[in-house]
Amino acid sequence: MSLEKTIMTNMKEAMKAKDQAALRTLRAIKNEILKAKTAEGFSGELSEAEEQKMLVKMAKQRKDSIAIFKEQGRDELAQTEQEELSIIETFLPEQMSEDEIKAKVEEIIAQTGASSMKDMGKVMGMASKAMAGAADGKVISGIVRSLLS
Repeated sequence: MSLEKTIMTNMKEAMKAKDQAALRTLRAIKNEILKAKTAEGFSGELSEAEEQKMLVKMAKQRKDSIAIFKEQGRDELAQTEQEELSIIETFLPEQMSEDEIKAKVEEIIAQTGASSMKDMGKVMGMASKAMAGAADGKVISGIVRSLLS
């Protein structure tokens, strides 16, 4: 089932359950899907990769907002963002552990023959594609940096 159909089904359930946090988040996801579909030059349905990319972006926005709100002592706003983040994450693949990310990065470094920081761009490109949606870019970057330096 496509993400859009899943969202619509979940929205109906959230309305019946009067779950405001879920409803607010599902509407935001639906809005992003509509934006993508009406973007110039787009025709047809979103691919699974495009859906993943959109959800990862939304999750990252929530994480950034949580950090800012906590920094400012705005715990009630951070809580709202955390609720939304947890709902968005249910549509993302399970996140990889640091050990799994490190193993994958080591595998990519071996494949490419990377040996120094000059090769970071090449390794990051392959690692980002290989772990899209399953690992945070900052974590991947940190591991690549530590292995290449």
